[in-house]
Amino acid sequence: MQNYELMVIFTPVLSDDDYKAAQKKYTTLVSESGGKVVNEKPWGLKSLAYPINKKTTGLYWVLEYNAPSDFNEKLKIQLLRDDNVMRHMFTALDKYAVEYNERKRSGVPSGTEKAEA
Repeated sequence: MQNYELMVIFTPVLSDDDYKAAQKKYTTLVSESGGKVVNEKPWGLKSLAYPINKKTTGLYWVLEYNAPSDFNEKLKIQLLRDDNVMRHMFTALDKYAVEYNERKRSGVPSGTEKAEA
């Protein structure tokens, strides 16, 4: 089992219910394929660096999960077939990234935060 992080940019025209249903679809896919969802974080509506399909905003969502390495190909196919997904990106996490994410979620200062003035 390898640790991964998936970032998805959904089309901004989705309603809140559709946005949550799309998130549920992919977390269920991870669980049904023998993986484990570690954390998910919807970032919400953000501006894009450049227009995609004439849209300047997108609904961002980040999913951290453990899964077999061959699972990502199945997930990639599902993401490419989904018309609501504008972009996606997989990142394999090493042990340091996993440790950093755990500390960040638990509220332990990591030393990279800005000092308050």
